[in-house]
Amino acid sequence: MSSSLQLDQATIERIVRQIVLSQKSGDPIHPVSVQTPAAPKLVVSISARHIHLTDAHVETLFGPGHTLTPMKDLYQDGFYAAEETVMVVGPRRRMLEKVRVLGPTRDYSQVELAFTDAISLGIEAPVRASGKIDGTPGCVLVGPKGAVQLDQGVIRAERHVHMNNRDAEFYGVKNGDRMNLRITSLGCTTTFEDLLVRSDDVSKLEVHIDTDEGNACNLDAATEIELLKKEPCACKTKH
Repeated sequence: MSSSLQLDQATIERIVRQIVLSQKSGDPIHPVSVQTPAAPKLVVSISARHIHLTDAHVETLFGPGHTLTPMKDLYQDGFYAAEETVMVVGPRRRMLEKVRVLGPTRDYSQVELAFTDAISLGIEAPVRASGKIDGTPGCVLVGPKGAVQLDQGVIRAERHVHMNNRDAEFYGVKNGDRMNLRITSLGCTTTFEDLLVRSDDVSKLEVHIDTDEGNACNLDAATEIELLKKEPCACKTKH
């Protein structure tokens, strides 16, 4: 399904007028922490739908000279949820209102959705690591001062874990490896496989899963969270 969408100026202006600036959407990052003895502090965050913007797109959407206004710091140092929100418009004029912008700005604009969000918009958003947007669908972003048509950049962010290099050493992994996450909650115990490891010198230990995944495992009611190194399949036998 193609997500290409061309809007005439009259339609853009009508959509802009529909935006109710006083409304607020929910927090884009909702963290849950369950401490495991002898292990680094692990936080698992539900990353709700959100948008990253370039400086140029911020000005187009919110007006010349506009810069993002921090509203709430996120768990990773230097990152924040901004006061600004935009409308995301997909094929056949399907739309999501009040999608939160995260800061700081980036060199590319990117829309991160859960699977159900993508279905609602009518966009076949692929699972990608953040920043891997080549060949992805696009959409239209509408702000109070203008609109931006993205030719690409709509993704379902693959589940991943941020960590610093000390944490990576503890778990016996390195940047780019894969891990599993087991979440124990009454009636909903779930193991998520193939989390992408994103390690560096400064990141805090934090897993990002999307809204659908967080609801499926009842993350808010979790009693135990385990981050596990992927091991070779034990089913292989010698002949």
